[in-house]
Amino acid sequence: MLSTSPALHLVCGKIASGKSTLTAKLGAMPGTVVIAEDDWLAALYSDEMSSISDYVRCSAKLQAIMGPHIVSLLTAGVSVALDYPANTVANRLWMRAIIDVTDVAHKLHFLDVPDDVCKARMRARNEGGDHPFAVSDEQFEKISKHFVAPTPQEGFNIVTHRPDDQA
Repeated sequence: MLSTSPALHLVCGKIASGKSTLTAKLGAMPGTVVIAEDDWLAALYSDEMSSISDYVRCSAKLQAIMGPHIVSLLTAGVSVALDYPANTVANRLWMRAIIDVTDVAHKLHFLDVPDDVCKARMRARNEGGDHPFAVSDEQFEKISKHFVAPTPQEGFNIVTHRPDDQA
């Protein structure tokens, strides 16, 4: 039996803002599991994803099965660090539904990182080859056009992180 109440940690930030790094730290907390969208997408759909619309389609399929799974984990008392981008209102509505069903404590970690910092990190990540998906500057720009920062009106407990914050 876990001794703490479960919590759901969500991350919002542009490509290479540090979402996966933060999620890994959060996942190191006792009784917490990390569910990383990129890992699942790479394992299940890497051969089907060559465009943004492919990503949207595959991500929706993954959300359909992961939503109930996340609810099951939270209901069982396991905390979840969800390494999915909470970067659009639609994605956050999906996440909000999980919170509403489970009534668990949550934090939406907003990584407020300038584009130039994200792009530098993205290029280094691409060169390192450790990430399942490489992203070009052009793709960064196209995807970033869809980014919408969270607002208090959405009802999340928002924690803002900036590059100069102490880790």
